[in-house]
Formats: sequence, structure tokens, C-alpha cells
Amino acid sequence: MAGDTVSQIKERLDVVDLVGSKVQLRQAGRNFKGLCPFHTEKTPSFVVFPESQSYHCFGCGKSGDIFSFMMDTENLDFGDTLKQLAQRANVEITSVAARDPERDAHRERLIELNELAR
Repeated sequence: MAGDTVSQIKERLDVVDLVGSKVQLRQAGRNFKGLCPFHTEKTPSFVVFPESQSYHCFGCGKSGDIFSFMMDTENLDFGDTLKQLAQRANVEITSVAARDPERDAHRERLIELNELAR
């Protein structure tokens, strides 16, 4: 399932390493600071929090995790981000064909009912 894949990726990748590959970070106590990649600034207001595996910019308000960072900095959709991060984390993405056929049949039935209702 995609939820399992996302969890595995988050367990294997560190937000400091991912963000640090694009932003020059300096340690500030337990956290890391740098210039925000989302807006122009001279004083660092972008903070990466290793404990929560997240980031936040106190200048522009952008925040998130490794997925939102990759999506925003690389201009990718979630599917492409999932593929790239899975490859980086050595996590195999199960294909759509490996899904539960009973669940897929139920989904197809719901789509039919929605079309009839429309």
C-alpha cells in the first residue's frame, strides 16, 4: 500500500540530509538553520527540525516534511516525488497490479454508482 511505502521512506530518509542537499544548513542547538529556498532573504529564517522530521520558514511560512520539500523545490507532483524518494531510500513501490482485486472491484462499483447518480 502507498501508506506503507510513505512510512518506509520517512523512516529511511532524514529531513536534514534531504534539505541539506539543496540548502546550506548550520546547526543551531538541536535544529538546523539556513536561507529559505522558497523566498529571497539575507538572514536565515528557515529551520529544519530533526526530531519531528520537518521544516518551517519563519519568513514566508512554508513548512512540511521531506515530501512537500521535494515537491516544492523540484516542482513535482506527489507520484513523481514518491518515485524519486523511494529510489533514494531503496524502497520498492508495489505496482497497481499488485492491489487487492476484491478492493478494486468494490472501487469500480462505487465509480459506476457515482456515474449513475450524476
